[in-house]
Amino acid sequence: MTRSKQVLILAVLAGTMAAGAGAGATAVTGAGATFPYPMYSKWFDTYHKIHPDIEINYQSIGSGGGIRQITEGTVDFGASDGPMNDTLIKAFKDKRGCNILHFPTVMGGVVPTYNVPGVREEIEFTPQTLAGIFLGTITMWNDPAIRKANPGTTLPASDIVVMHRSDGSGTTYIWTDYLSKVSKQWKDKVGVGTSVKWPVGLGGKGNEGVSGLVRQTPNSIGYVELIYAVQTKLPYGCVQNAAGKFIKADLKSVTAAAAGAATTMPDDFRVSITNAPGDDAYPIASFTWLLVPDQIEDSAKRQAIVDFLKWMLGDGQKMTGALEYAPLPKEVVEKELQAIEKIRG
Repeated sequence: MTRSKQVLILAVLAGTMAAGAGAGATAVTGAGATFPYPMYSKWFDTYHKIHPDIEINYQSIGSGGGIRQITEGTVDFGASDGPMNDTLIKAFKDKRGCNILHFPTVMGGVVPTYNVPGVREEIEFTPQTLAGIFLGTITMWNDPAIRKANPGTTLPASDIVVMHRSDGSGTTYIWTDYLSKVSKQWKDKVGVGTSVKWPVGLGGKGNEGVSGLVRQTPNSIGYVELIYAVQTKLPYGCVQNAAGKFIKADLKSVTAAAAGAATTMPDDFRVSITNAPGDDAYPIASFTWLLVPDQIEDSAKRQAIVDFLKWMLGDGQKMTGALEYAPLPKEVVEKELQAIEKIRG
């Protein structure tokens, strides 16, 4: 046999082996929250490089879509920035015949971003001013309530233009969860949800839509995820927390918001940390969750999901800071490792 024929045969064998490996790969599908998408994209890509036989495909379609798809069984896991309520969990059980587990993955913040021509200083917002602006009861940038919180800033006598999400969004859930805690009027009139009936404002799809509207509209305000504001260099303000301190959203202040919840986390991990106590806590912060059925009949997929969850709670947490997400508290990680054992065939 000539040398060239040997090389050809080896190349064919290598190709056949590679094809066989690809054919035996386990594909896992998920869909849901946009809030943690930069982190999930990084995790799934890194995990595939470590485990080439595992392919995790994730669609960033919003928390509401993720809950619907995991309930219908069209994906292997869902993702949401707001925990499923009892009604949604019952609907899942009725449809799928098993329970749904919530696994916190990271923490992040939602920030007020604005475009006020001529104002270079960082604008500070009290809970009352944010609620009033989004309720439509505070309509001017030089409203006395805003000026009182920003005594060194010259604010224009201009109408405030409110921007909000038009799509179902976990970011909206976090924002409205916060407003419902700090404003009885908001709670009674609008409430909490991934989609709500907005009293005022224009809608944009995704963080891109909201930030685009804010950028092109003088005297506007909207809300976006912290990671998005940082990466796109959007201006965003400080928010007064439950302790009365004006806090800028960053890794430290988001982590501080989870400090109290870590030791009192319920067994099902469904908890809200908006308006958390503590001098250093940023008040519009939240966990985000993966939604996993506690019964997965496909053994390969079950093992892939279990192994990924364990990796995410270990090495994966070391990757969060680079993308402006806060890692999970150690106490939460330990509880989650125990909860993983509930996943069965």
